[in-house]
Amino acid sequence: MTGWSAWIGSLRRGLWSLADVVFPPGCAGCGELGAALCETCRGGLNWVPRGQRLLDTQAVPGGLDDFTAALWFDGAAQKALHRLKYRHDVGLAETLAGLVSEHLGPVPAELRSALVVPVPLSPTRLSERGYNQAALLARGLAERWGLIHAPTALVRMRSTRSQVGLTRADRQANVQGAFSAEARRVESRSILLVDDTCTTGATLHDCARALKAVGSGPVYGLAIAQAALRGRHGKG
Repeated sequence: MTGWSAWIGSLRRGLWSLADVVFPPGCAGCGELGAALCETCRGGLNWVPRGQRLLDTQAVPGGLDDFTAALWFDGAAQKALHRLKYRHDVGLAETLAGLVSEHLGPVPAELRSALVVPVPLSPTRLSERGYNQAALLARGLAERWGLIHAPTALVRMRSTRSQVGLTRADRQANVQGAFSAEARRVESRSILLVDDTCTTGATLHDCARALKAVGSGPVYGLAIAQAALRGRHGKG
């Protein structure tokens, strides 16, 4: 990352902090005024235990090479992500990126030159929402880790149904072939693929296939939060 990009990121975070002082936000978790996520709700976040296996990446040929989720999708984390995604509270992306990057610590050696690529929205959904929440989160993480954010390296070629309520097989069929990557941008580069939430990993795996199809290096998935899977959800 260039010094200019780092400076822009620092300035943006400073402006958000100033805005919070002038117009105190309500906590996404409990509604208390004063912070986007109050200290009590931050302390109650349910972090995924380090090293816990969430997706069987070896079972999906051409998919993700590895996967990490920072939080379980419940409590204050679920409320914050819903507010970011559906209520246009874009400042929460900075808060969540800061908490996640601090919790996960420095990036491992294999990711120090990675491109940070968000899971894209379809043009229709992007137009309706006005922003891609995964791209906002990816940008915040890239800035904090000193990586390059590449928000246009991957595009969604067609609209898909919401994954909510679909079976695992239906999720896979729903997103199959929905993504395309820019070869010139990603060729031979390792990729950190970022999404706000993950359930079965179908979307992330299909994104990884699209990236590898044009010659990317290994693709590592990172979700801010992991939806509960049977037998895998517990306090970390």
